[in-house]
Amino acid sequence: EVQLQASGGGLVQAGGSLRLSCTASGFSFGDYGIGWFRQAPGKEREGISCINKSDGKPYYTDSVKGRFTISSDNARNTLYLQMNALKPDDTAVYSCAALERNVHCSSVGWYGMDYWGKGTQVTVSS
Repeated sequence: EVQLQASGGGLVQAGGSLRLSCTASGFSFGDYGIGWFRQAPGKEREGISCINKSDGKPYYTDSVKGRFTISSDNARNTLYLQMNALKPDDTAVYSCAALERNVHCSSVGWYGMDYWGKGTQVTVSS
């Protein structure tokens, strides 16, 4: 059974940092594209960062570029998101998802992914 679980969220002041983890089971990380999504209150879920399956390169949406860093430990089947210089606009539920198909991970929205995990709340206070 494929399972994904995000963790590491919490309450942090603006300018602070958090590191999220996404632990996967039931499949091999290296065979999938995998990424982070977030959903803020009253807003649609957006993809913010992913590691592409075919070339292993990271992708970032403009709003997090330069502040967030995605990485993976394939031996531990764990995906990370290091978030620095956090802003109140980063407040959201953060979730991870995996993509088996060989398409670029940034071209697929949440419902286009193949496996989804439960999220973790990140709250950034001003």
